Amino acid sequence: MLRKPEWLKISLPQGKEYLDVKEVIAKKKLHTICVSGKCPNLAECWGRGTATFMILGEICTRSCRFCNVKTGTPLGVDWDEPDRLAATIEKMNLRHVVLTSVDRDDLDDGGAELWARTVRRVKEKAPQVTIETLIPDFNGQEDLIHKVIDSGPNIVSHNMETVRRLTPKVRSRAKYDVSLQTLQIIALSGKVKAKSGLMVGLGETEEEIIQTMDDLISVGCRVLTIGQYLQPTRKHLTVKEYVTVEQFEKYKTIGLEKGFQFVESGPLVRSSYHAEKHI
Repeated sequence: MLRKPEWLKISLPQGKEYLDVKEVIAKKKLHTICVSGKCPNLAECWGRGTATFMILGEICTRSCRFCNVKTGTPLGVDWDEPDRLAATIEKMNLRHVVLTSVDRDDLDDGGAELWARTVRRVKEKAPQVTIETLIPDFNGQEDLIHKVIDSGPNIVSHNMETVRRLTPKVRSRAKYDVSLQTLQIIALSGKVKAKSGLMVGLGETEEEIIQTMDDLISVGCRVLTIGQYLQPTRKHLTVKEYVTVEQFEKYKTIGLEKGFQFVESGPLVRSSYHAEKHI
């Protein structure tokens, strides 16, 4: 196994703000990708009193080899969740929230109706909040993607995660072209910005990252995040390379030159990191 470089060392969660967020989320029986995904920025973000909320439970129907979220057969849909989440966001007095979810291939609509209800309830309870929705691909079904878009988020994102060649190895069911199609539907709606995210360090080449940028630009995606893949457990894919800070800066420069409006690129960057900037 590769030794983790100095620039990837992170702080342990601590402080009153972090504990307050943790308590509120536990009391309301909510889930965050911060915990489920073992995000390296948990300490920083929760210390600022912010979090990325994960709806539709904590069990995913897919088993991607990079992801630490539980996989299996999910429970039924909790239709009270939108109200609990909206009340929590109102109580935390947030200005920007990111909503994401597990994949729910067990549901006819992939969870799109609960997605839409959640966005609407948050907007009703906390009208000052701007919202990013980080959605699954809904198997490329345009009507389901539009259901989320039409609920009124400010930005809709869907992560490519990796380059075309590595997609079958890294993602259990998602297809590279379906993800591109999902982002194109978002961009062509004309209502929201389309945003995507990539992990590096899985064995991709610089040329493949650049090609993925070109593919994203071609479908109208204009916001991109690039971060280092970190192996969550021994069962997951191993890290092939720790990409240097200089290479991340190079990717940012290339992305901006290609026409992205915003590129967040760095070792600890995740799709929801500093997401308020992407509005």
